[in-house]
Amino acid sequence: MSAEKGGDGRVTDADESRTDGESGRTADADDAPATDTDAEADGRQVVEVDGREYELPEDVPEWDDEYLDRVGANLMFNFDLERDFRVDGETFDLYGELRMDSHKQFLTSALSYGHQKERHHLFARRIAGSVTVRDLERLADLGHDVADDWIDANEEHYGTEFTFVVVAPDIPDEVRSFVAGFQDRNLIKYGYYGHYELNLAVVAPDVEDVVASRNADPARAFVLWDEDPLDRPGLLGRLLRRLKR
Repeated sequence: MSAEKGGDGRVTDADESRTDGESGRTADADDAPATDTDAEADGRQVVEVDGREYELPEDVPEWDDEYLDRVGANLMFNFDLERDFRVDGETFDLYGELRMDSHKQFLTSALSYGHQKERHHLFARRIAGSVTVRDLERLADLGHDVADDWIDANEEHYGTEFTFVVVAPDIPDEVRSFVAGFQDRNLIKYGYYGHYELNLAVVAPDVEDVVASRNADPARAFVLWDEDPLDRPGLLGRLLRRLKR
């Protein structure tokens, strides 16, 4: 299996550094692209999020789908994004990768220690019919296969998360129950080489409904309506709290 993933960019402060993908995008509000009233005339995509218009950078793909374009606008500050992503014979409308590399240092970067790497891979697809439990089980199986191929298991690997999001017309009761109770966290070499975790979410934007497993934090980017039932500390919040320990 082959797939292209983003490169390493680095943001460094006095004590530690982290990598957020090739573009170095972060979740800070100051990094949001400025509104450009001429963007549409120039052929660049403009999307509206929370009442504000944002111009999509050139490296953010367009999906020809207003909903996915708005989701992409929510994700673009943290994830390197691709469209029509294929892996192991499966195609996903949206793929995103978040990279975070951290280390401690004493006085200078030359005296660094405690290097740790974290990755988060997001796969999303929109389907026309109802989603089934079997559909989600197949995605979980795919997650294990991808983990075997993609994870570079060593002492610096802290954790990798794989989140699969299905965008569907509705959420059947059996699917809601399955996703809400889903947990799949796996230690690598008894935890010596870190861990990986699979997460699931199903979103039905037409009826403003969503269900997500416990740590499927990127699913919040798919909730475009006012009431967010997934309102809880997000992925970056969890990572930054760990880095401050």
